[in-house]
Amino acid sequence: MPPVVPPFLIGLVVAPLAKRLLEPLVRGVVTTSVGVVMEAKKAAHEAGENIHDLAVEMAADVVGVRIASGDGRRPTEGALSDGGKGEAADRVEGEAETSKVPMTAGTGRARTT
Repeated sequence: MPPVVPPFLIGLVVAPLAKRLLEPLVRGVVTTSVGVVMEAKKAAHEAGENIHDLAVEMAADVVGVRIASGDGRRPTEGALSDGGKGEAADRVEGEAETSKVPMTAGTGRARTT
């Protein structure tokens, strides 16, 4: 009858070998996965910036067309819920408009004061 080797002794011998062989493999998989995720995040950020830039360009084109057609100061139909009376209608003609929204440097967002 052949000698019986307990499974835990096999585990004691195989575990260090498995660690030596699998550690570089797992490290490479994790490193590659992190690199792929970082590249995907960067690509998504760039795509978001491109979409934002496109939206800004289209908004500028729409405003340019409205100004060129002469209705740049009129609100769109149905935009006012109070029967067409808005701040622009209440404003006295010839009154100078002053901007109360200074632009913050570097962010491109307006800040109200």
